[in-house]
Amino acid sequence: MTATSPTGCVSDRDAIERFLEMMAAQAGAARNTLAAYRTDLRLASGLLDGRLAIADAAALGELAASWSALSRASVARKAAALRRFFAFLVEEGDRTDDPSPALPRPGSERGLPRTLSHDDVDRLFAAVAERLRREPALAPDLRLSALLELLYGSGLRASELVGLPRGAVQADKPFLILRGKGGRERLVPLSDRARAAVAAWRAHVPTDQAFLFPSGKTHLSRVRLFQIVRAIAAEAGIAPDRISPHVLRHAFATHLLEGGADLRALQSMLGHADIATTEIYTHVDRSRLVELVNERHPLREALVDAGARAS
Repeated sequence: MTATSPTGCVSDRDAIERFLEMMAAQAGAARNTLAAYRTDLRLASGLLDGRLAIADAAALGELAASWSALSRASVARKAAALRRFFAFLVEEGDRTDDPSPALPRPGSERGLPRTLSHDDVDRLFAAVAERLRREPALAPDLRLSALLELLYGSGLRASELVGLPRGAVQADKPFLILRGKGGRERLVPLSDRARAAVAAWRAHVPTDQAFLFPSGKTHLSRVRLFQIVRAIAAEAGIAPDRISPHVLRHAFATHLLEGGADLRALQSMLGHADIATTEIYTHVDRSRLVELVNERHPLREALVDAGARAS
């Protein structure tokens, strides 16, 4: 049994290799970890006749049944690898759904995704500003500024960011139109800061270049983007293992939600087909949720008035 992906022709081999590349670049996975992921994913693909990337919940249930003789730790490892794999496919736009809830959870629940505090983000951009004070500003620093403004300011995926065409960002348009792998378009807002940063960087990009962030004959790789982000984080005093392009995207979503952004609008900006993905991806501290209820619940004034009369 299979689920239809946006493209309808996702190759297991290609999807697994792209996933492993992401794990190496963004998550900093060790060689042994990558080898274990590769083995588990290829075995699962073999058991599903090369249709792992488009498997549905029923197929994953059958796959999990084949693990019945394995130890609890082995099942937990295999299930964790598949969950990360399917989350990656959804994030990249290869699928519109995530069937991984059908997998067993013999271990503890996965923790909340990593994110950055507002202070972390302030320190990060302060480090960029310090670089830009040089006269004249260096091209690599202008590129760095544009990359970070788009990552945190618009919540772009790493693959979307590095693949932007040279003319994707226009000075007179406060938005960016992105087309996902399934052909779905979404509107992404652009701040004045982001447009200014891109304009300053684009002046250093030859007009015959196809990409906004060129590198050799193609565009900047996700691996190189990951390295750039970690380098500026170290300058800002942020532990490198706490940050990645994906963490900046998550910070974008989390901070917007904390500020009162509508979940449906956020779903659209992030490019999630299912709002359930947005709810998982954009966690908010419980204390903040309580604060929002106390401040914005429609019955708040009535409760305050009743309390005043009672006193």
